[in-house]
Amino acid sequence: MDALKANDPTVLGRYVLQARLGAGGMGQVYLGRSPGGRLVALKVIRDGITEHPEALPRFRREVDTARAVRSAYTANLIDASLDEAPYWLATEYVEGPTLAAAVAARGPLPGRTCRGLFAALAEGLAAVHACGVTHRDLKPQNVILSRRGPQLIDFGIARGVEQTAVTETGASGPGTPGFTAPEVLLHNEVGPAADVFALGATVAYAATGRPPFGSGSAAGVAFRAVYEEIDLEGVEEDLARLVRDCVAKDPAARPGLERVIERCAVAGALVGDAHYAALTAGTGPVPVPAPPSAAACGHAPEVPVAATPPVPAFAPPVAPYDLPTADGWTPTQPARPAGEPRRRRAWTVAGAVALAAAVTGGVLLALPDGGEDGDDRKERAAGTAGPTRGASASPAKGNDGSPQPPRYIEATGPNREWWSADPADAWSGGRCNLPPEEQNQHFQYGAPSEASDIASGKARIGMRLGYDEAGPGDTYYVAAVVKPPHDIPAAEAEESGIGLSQNLGLGFTSEPVDLYASEGVDFTYPDDFGLYVDGKRHSGALPLEDDPGDWTVRFVHVQSPKKYAGIACDGFTVPE
Repeated sequence: MDALKANDPTVLGRYVLQARLGAGGMGQVYLGRSPGGRLVALKVIRDGITEHPEALPRFRREVDTARAVRSAYTANLIDASLDEAPYWLATEYVEGPTLAAAVAARGPLPGRTCRGLFAALAEGLAAVHACGVTHRDLKPQNVILSRRGPQLIDFGIARGVEQTAVTETGASGPGTPGFTAPEVLLHNEVGPAADVFALGATVAYAATGRPPFGSGSAAGVAFRAVYEEIDLEGVEEDLARLVRDCVAKDPAARPGLERVIERCAVAGALVGDAHYAALTAGTGPVPVPAPPSAAACGHAPEVPVAATPPVPAFAPPVAPYDLPTADGWTPTQPARPAGEPRRRRAWTVAGAVALAAAVTGGVLLALPDGGEDGDDRKERAAGTAGPTRGASASPAKGNDGSPQPPRYIEATGPNREWWSADPADAWSGGRCNLPPEEQNQHFQYGAPSEASDIASGKARIGMRLGYDEAGPGDTYYVAAVVKPPHDIPAAEAEESGIGLSQNLGLGFTSEPVDLYASEGVDFTYPDDFGLYVDGKRHSGALPLEDDPGDWTVRFVHVQSPKKYAGIACDGFTVPE
C-alpha cells in the first residue's frame, strides 16, 4: 500500500482513509477505517468517468453484485454511496497478496497447491453463479491469497446472465485477454462456462508462472486464446488435462464447477497446505504509511494493519515461447539471444476476433509468421464476425463455358471507405471508417506501418490464406487496392486552384490472385498497381510522394471485374 497523496480525500462517508491500496479501471481503492476501527477497502469512481452515460449504471451494478454475492470466497459489501459524487463502495478488507504478485515473487505453485487452489476457486465461483451472477474477469490479479483461503475480488464487470454488456469508453471491454473465453471475444456470449475458462487459465498461470496464452499486445494474446492451445509445458499431466478441459474452445465441452472440484480430489483444506501458508505468511501487522500532513487529517498517522505486498505488473515469461499452429506456422517469434535484432513479417488477420467495443469498426490482432526476410508490418486484425470458411468466388465463364479468372477490377461508383491515422490508437495507429463487407477469418495481409516502410517510395503489400484448405474447384480471388487521400495530387490541386478534396474513387488496383492456388503473394506499390476503365488499363499508379497524407489499403474478394466485396481495410501515412 502507499501513503495518501495531497489531493486524496481524507474522509469518505463515515470512513477515515488510511492509505492507497491500488487503482482500477474506474477509480482509486483506499484503505479506510470505520468509527469502530474496522478496516475496509473503499473503491471510489473517478470524476472523469462519471460523465459517461454508462459509467454510473455499471458502478451501481457492481454494488448490486457485491450485495447479492455472499460467500466465504468473496469480500463482502459493507457500505456504498450512490446518490451523489464522490461515488464509492466499501467492502471488507482482505489481507494477503494477489495470486499474480505471489507467483511473480515466489514462482509457480506446486501441483498439489494448484489443485487445492483450483478446487477452492471453483467452489467460490459456484457460490457466485448460484446468485445468478458471472464474474467475467477472473484472473490472477483478482484472486487474493488470504489466510482464510483465496478470495475473489473486483466484480466491476460482473453481471447477471440476462444483462447486456457495457463496452463503451469509460466502461469495460470483455474481460482480460488471455483469461477471457473465445465466445466472449467473438460473440460477447457470457455465461458460467466463460468463468470456467478463466478459472483454467488462472490455474495455468499459477502452475507455470507464465501468461497462459503468451505475452505481447492484447490483440495478439486474444487471438491465441481463440485459436491456439494454452501453454502448459512442465505441468503434471492430470492437472494439465483438467486445465485443457476447462479452456476448451467450445463452452459446451467444458466441465461444470462441481465436476472440476471432484476431479481435483483434494484431501484437505487449502489453508493447511504448507506452500499456500508460506505465501500468506508475510501478512503480519505493519504501520500504515503516514499521509501528508497527518496531524491535520484528524487521525493518527500509524494504525497497525495487515500489510498487502505491492502488486507488480503482470509478469511476462522470461522469454517468448511458441506454440505451433495446425499447419506448422508459429504465431509468436522464438526467443533470440540478447542483442540480436528481430526482423519479421507480421501478418494481419481479417475477420478473426471481435474484441467488441473497445475498437470501433473492427478488432485488431497480431499474427507474425516468424519469417526473416520481411520488413516490420502492422500486427493487427480487422473484422467483427466469428470464424467462417472463406467463401469461394465464381469467376466469369469464357465462350466455352470454362471458368475465366478475373484479371482486373474497376470502379462501379463512389467509394467512401478510407483509413485515417490515429496516434492515440495504441493497437493500430489508425482505423477505417467502414466495417468490412465480408468476413473471412483465414485471410491474412501485410501492409506498411512505419515511415521507413515507404521511405524508398515503394510499399510492399502481401496477402495469403492461412489455416484453410480448398475443396475441389474452390477459388478465392483477392485484389489489393491502394487509394490516395485526394482525388487530385497535392501539387496539381495547388497549381489548378481547385484545392484538395477527399478521394471518392476506387483507387489503384492489383491483379486479382487466387489465394487457394498460392501460398501467398507480395505486391509492390506503385509497380504492380494501375487504374482500369472499361476493361483497359488506363494508367499506372500515382507515386506515393505526390500526395502526402493518409493512404487507404483495401483488400477485396473478386468474382468479376465489377463484382467484388471488401474483406479488410488498412492504411499508412505518407509524410510531407
